[in-house]
Amino acid sequence: MSVSMMKALNQSLRDALTEDEKVILLGEDIGTLGGVFRITDGLKDEFGEHRVVDTPLAESGIVGSAIGLAYRGYRPVVEIQFDGFTYPAFDQLVSQLAKMHFRSRGRVKMPVTVRIPYGGGIGSPEHHSESPEAYFSHTAGLRVFAPSSVEDAYVMLRQAIACDDPVIFFEPKRRYHEKADIELSTPEQTGSPKAKVLHQGNDVTVVGYGPTVYTLNDAVLAAEDEGVSLEVIDLRCLDPLDLETVAESVKHTGKLVVVHEASRTSGIGAEICAQITETCFDYLEHAPLRVTGFDIPYPPSRLESHHLPDLDKVMHAVDTVMRRNETHAGGAK
Repeated sequence: MSVSMMKALNQSLRDALTEDEKVILLGEDIGTLGGVFRITDGLKDEFGEHRVVDTPLAESGIVGSAIGLAYRGYRPVVEIQFDGFTYPAFDQLVSQLAKMHFRSRGRVKMPVTVRIPYGGGIGSPEHHSESPEAYFSHTAGLRVFAPSSVEDAYVMLRQAIACDDPVIFFEPKRRYHEKADIELSTPEQTGSPKAKVLHQGNDVTVVGYGPTVYTLNDAVLAAEDEGVSLEVIDLRCLDPLDLETVAESVKHTGKLVVVHEASRTSGIGAEICAQITETCFDYLEHAPLRVTGFDIPYPPSRLESHHLPDLDKVMHAVDTVMRRNETHAGGAK
């Protein structure tokens, strides 16, 4: 059946609430309204206000309440309305949620899932189009999931809720209305998902996650028209990173391009490029390249098309690692 990512996430939450009475949803306007993106639409009527809880506008209090519920054996699922609203809860997420299991020497589990719609491309203002994933990937004690497809949105949210570790679950908001013909079924695998090779190729390894994966799929077709074969990898999980899958691909292609919307400096792409350089140096035919957003606060909506990685920027990076730019320019730069 044809399902949108919004509906897949809604069904994932419904199935989790049905199968485990300890699952509780918390967030601003998630009950009566169904959430700002309507991801929780209808769940309050179905499961009651004691399990789908409308909270005050206080992100720190929401996450703090989820930590307390986890202490009592529940599996809270928190919705943060927009990516830029995570910062008021930053202390709770980084100082408390991420540390509690280790602070208690493993005696306390924190099965808390924090859902965060993230990324740009929807014409929203500042604080509504952020990409804060590097903060949380850098924080020991948190897992960070970032699905890109409808199927992964359903499956990976079920995996996150079932996980005994806290999971930051980034949802690509500009892909909420994307549809796919899939059957939604309970995942067999638990724990963190591995990276997935979406397209096999021989010339360049191109890595992305979340909202950028659709751009990489377009790049495959554009590259084919120019006689270039791209291998596209969807990371899916940003912490722990599945760099083995990336390394195996780079050993085959000899070239790497990493794409993400977040700022360039100290981003996920920098970490991937560094580790691949360390482990695959003898296989690399060109320095790994990053295609990212700029190191600026998120721009006004009329300028976001210039800020976000697009097909032209990805193809320029592919041409660069293939040294096609040098040929066009008449020599190396």
